[in-house]
Amino acid sequence: MKIANIIGARPQFVKYFPVAKAVELHNTSSGARRITDVLIHTGQHYDYEMSKVFFDELGIRTPNYHLEVGSGTHGEQTGEAMKRVEKVLLDEAPDLVVVYGDTNSTLAGALAAVKLHIPVAHIEAGLRSFNRKMPEEINRVLTDHVSSLLFCPNPRATENLRMEGICADLNNGILMNSETLQNLDFLPERSVLNVGDVMYDVLLLAAEVTEDKSAVANRLELSHKDYLLLTLHRAENTDDPTRFSEIVRFVNDISSGKTVVFPMHPRTRKVYAASSDKFHSAVQIISPVGYFDSLALMKHSGLVMTDSGGMQKEAFWLKVPCITLRNETEWVETVESGWNVLYSEYKGRHSPTDSINTVYGDGLAAQRIVGAIERYLWGKTS
Repeated sequence: MKIANIIGARPQFVKYFPVAKAVELHNTSSGARRITDVLIHTGQHYDYEMSKVFFDELGIRTPNYHLEVGSGTHGEQTGEAMKRVEKVLLDEAPDLVVVYGDTNSTLAGALAAVKLHIPVAHIEAGLRSFNRKMPEEINRVLTDHVSSLLFCPNPRATENLRMEGICADLNNGILMNSETLQNLDFLPERSVLNVGDVMYDVLLLAAEVTEDKSAVANRLELSHKDYLLLTLHRAENTDDPTRFSEIVRFVNDISSGKTVVFPMHPRTRKVYAASSDKFHSAVQIISPVGYFDSLALMKHSGLVMTDSGGMQKEAFWLKVPCITLRNETEWVETVESGWNVLYSEYKGRHSPTDSINTVYGDGLAAQRIVGAIERYLWGKTS
């Protein structure tokens, strides 16, 4: 059995990591039907050093293919990725293509595969912000509707898919929880599974070694819980000068002169240089950081301000209050818990719950995913 994993952006490297580990574990199990894993990096995030640090830190192997798609408009990037991915798929002839999240690489990989009649598995299926102006929302919806295996990170995601008729539209569709997987000899042609969140898998693995792997807080002379962490990269925030200026002023107001650490993306740096609004002097603008440094900065901060979906969840799991610099979020559970608040609705300090619930699983999502892939492919060949 051969699967092709398609990644292209830094959050996808993190999501792929536990899946790769689960494939390795599966292949070493006695009597297991071996899975061959082909790794395709589209190169959507075109800064080599920003990508390489994630591969090095997480110990991800060198991709079998690096397609060097690079930047461009959404149409240019998606189209170029489709063209290059298609060539690899024709050469490799995988039994299944696995895509992650909601980037242009996600959509390009899914479309290239399904047009070659190769089934698609979508990890992080069913998420909805219900804002169709977001490129990521378009990518999510289209990818879900062409996928055969839809791996959802939480119950709400499975409900979103049910409401869109993804299961009802097919005679052999089925909606299930991960607990029922062990009772199946093989999966039907189309399946929706609540398996949990692979990023929670990674955080649990990384939490034990983050302090040893990162010295960023000491390097920046930061005191525990005495600073704020800011990240900002989404086009909706950086491409609109008025919106960007609003966020700069909001950060200045919320932080009230307190130290703010801002690992700034190169594209955001260009926007900031052209903006007439500037952060106060206590905002430390630094270069982008790796995964372990990012976790360490979050863990020791007093507040996270971000437009990143992944960081909303990580702050939630680390029990750090978060302000999401967007008008909506696909990670609704983090808001419902009180640990996350949308910046347009911020009214002061929020009161989060004391405990973190298990709505995103138990850290075994990747193992469920690999188990489901084996059953699905075995069912197609038996």
